[in-house]
Amino acid sequence: MACARVPLDEQQVTEPGPLGKERTLPALHPDRTEERCFVPYKPPPEDGSPADVEEFLEHARFITEDLEWLLALPHDKFWCQVVFDESLQRCLDSYLRHAPRGLDLSTLPSSPAVADMQRSIHKAVFLTFLRMATHKESKEHFFTPAVFGEIIYENFLFDIPKLLDLCVLFGKGNGQLLHKMIENIFTQQPSYYNDLDETVPTVLQVFDTILGKCGLQCEGATAAEPMKLNAHKKPTAMTMSQQELLDIILYLCDSTTTINAFLDIFPAACSSFQSHGFLSSLTSFYETGVPDLEKAIRKRNFDDKSLQEDLWQRLSHSCRKMVETVHLLLHHTCLQPILEGRENMQTFAEELLQYFTSFLPEKRFLTDYDEQFPVADDISLLQQAVPIIDETRTSYLLQGVESAWDSVGRRKPQSQIQTSQAQASASLLANQGPAPGAAASSLAGSKPQEVREPAEGESPRGAEAMLDVPQRGNNGAVCPVIGAELESLLSCIRDLLPDLGEGFLLECLKEYNYNSELVINNILEDRLAPSLAKLDRAMPRPVKEELPAVLNNRSNVFDDDEFDVFRREQVDMSRIWKGRRKGENVREMLNDKRHIAEQKARYHAYETVVDEVIVEPGESATAYELDDYDDEYDDTYDMNQVGANDLDGDSLLTRRPFTVPQVLRKANKEDEEEEDEDGQEEDASKGAVNRDQFVQDPAVLRERAEARRAAMQQRKGIRPERSSNVVGRPKGQGQTTETLLDRRKKETNKSRGANHNRRSMADRKRNKGMIPS
Repeated sequence: MACARVPLDEQQVTEPGPLGKERTLPALHPDRTEERCFVPYKPPPEDGSPADVEEFLEHARFITEDLEWLLALPHDKFWCQVVFDESLQRCLDSYLRHAPRGLDLSTLPSSPAVADMQRSIHKAVFLTFLRMATHKESKEHFFTPAVFGEIIYENFLFDIPKLLDLCVLFGKGNGQLLHKMIENIFTQQPSYYNDLDETVPTVLQVFDTILGKCGLQCEGATAAEPMKLNAHKKPTAMTMSQQELLDIILYLCDSTTTINAFLDIFPAACSSFQSHGFLSSLTSFYETGVPDLEKAIRKRNFDDKSLQEDLWQRLSHSCRKMVETVHLLLHHTCLQPILEGRENMQTFAEELLQYFTSFLPEKRFLTDYDEQFPVADDISLLQQAVPIIDETRTSYLLQGVESAWDSVGRRKPQSQIQTSQAQASASLLANQGPAPGAAASSLAGSKPQEVREPAEGESPRGAEAMLDVPQRGNNGAVCPVIGAELESLLSCIRDLLPDLGEGFLLECLKEYNYNSELVINNILEDRLAPSLAKLDRAMPRPVKEELPAVLNNRSNVFDDDEFDVFRREQVDMSRIWKGRRKGENVREMLNDKRHIAEQKARYHAYETVVDEVIVEPGESATAYELDDYDDEYDDTYDMNQVGANDLDGDSLLTRRPFTVPQVLRKANKEDEEEEDEDGQEEDASKGAVNRDQFVQDPAVLRERAEARRAAMQQRKGIRPERSSNVVGRPKGQGQTTETLLDRRKKETNKSRGANHNRRSMADRKRNKGMIPS
């Protein structure tokens, strides 16, 4: 059994050997490792098919059970498994590599089982890394600090890429725990600072790679590097394939989010990034690459509009993270030493002003930075803490910021304008010379400024989109967080404190302005407000009262019609379509006689006509729906005595005799024969042959047409055209000018008629397949 109060690296244990004899081994020995295979992690399925979901759940259940078994092991057994079990390291590395990030959670299936299982794995992996980064669990279970640093470094339990992934995956809600964990790793093993210095150039290479893929000139490229022959043929953001553009945006979003999370949780790394010129490289990339990528996303044609929105969202998120990263670097390397009242405050202030001056040429970046973190506020802090700042230089910087807003064509927010107006009074106060120590102590508790939310109705631009901080009202109070964001905060807290009720956690979040880190810290240190200390910590979440359904109280002109889906369980979907009805053409529409069948019932009542209805004695005509009106009776002459005043006699018979109209007369054969004889005599008189005129002679038709045309031209006064004469005189006698002109005209226009173009027409028929070749 291990001795008490002895470091684990010095402990010896006695165990039975393979042959039954007892043997003494170090507490950390490969033979003490349990035989257990940890399976690698696979991300949740994107399509959400039942088979893939079931496979993921089973695979994730194995990982969760194995990690829970590992966490339940005693101190020595746990570290034997961690150091000597390679399958465990592969499992943890696979989760850090493939686990969905913040923006990827919206694309996951909405299955509750998948979400619960993902949270279980997330919690188990975080607790495993947290225990691996702790060198002293209790007074009896601990490592020698130097040996602990050597173990985690030589066995690659932690490295810089793993620490970056830990920050981006577990940073939200666990910032303080991660800060203590990473700080302990760097403290026990200072070699990680050297690794960090070697990693920063690789991080800078990310931005150069993206600029090269977009066909843009890298700012940090050396002039001595020879240009490749095919450099001018590189695709740009507008000409590259859609998949390449997607990969670049995802690469940029993941890189910027990871760097920002790492610097936010471990500020000590800011000095390493600053020493490699990270600020200048990041701002140059922002000014050069971001507008080109934004233009490509806006102007390219995407078949899937949701993909375009997702790319724009990720690019806006990347811009915001780059601006926040710059602010973190400036705050922790320049502003924080000034606010803490360290030595050489003038040097830090000069360095901050130098950085702001270098931002002036980067118009686009400067406006986005000033929108989230007003430069006037930082200069005001400098003037209060270091009164000897040159006022001319600060005025030049503020004018440069205003000029940047004007050059990009954007209007400064109203809150920023008020800050700029208050800058003059701050300058006067600074010139009065307050004590540096007093100014520093009054500002030592200040924190980095919070990111501004877009105003209502304002479209997010660049770094303004997708902000995570709580919204603030007009009076400065934090607006309540609702929906998915509130559920995310609750899940982060319950992962670490599962015994607390959701109702209690909701009250804590309201009390501390929905800051999950502050809630966790105050609960663990038992420093809750008096109003929260009196509450039951197991208090459940209050049940939300369901409001009455609006549809039951609505009133609409279309209620109860055939398309009222709120009151009908079944609707004829065949009568509903979008755009032009599919499969409908003109022939089918004309052949559709359904409307005729619908009209038959209407006219069926008019089919039966009763001329006479016999009314039995004693019955009324109303029983048969009859009345006394006779429609066939003509009452025109009922009131006039027709013929009463006429003279007696047969005067009506002495009028004009009746004559049959010519249209109604029957044809007389003798008249027809006379007409035929007259026509034959006329033809005979003209010397024409009496023959069948069913198809008349074309020559006669042409003569008649020519005669009609000549008569018409004579009536209209049109001069007739001269007849063409191409024959001319016999050879040797010379030709007239009219003959030469007629011949030239015929030669020019002969292809318009006759058969002169038969070859070209024959080729045309053959090309169209009319003549077999």
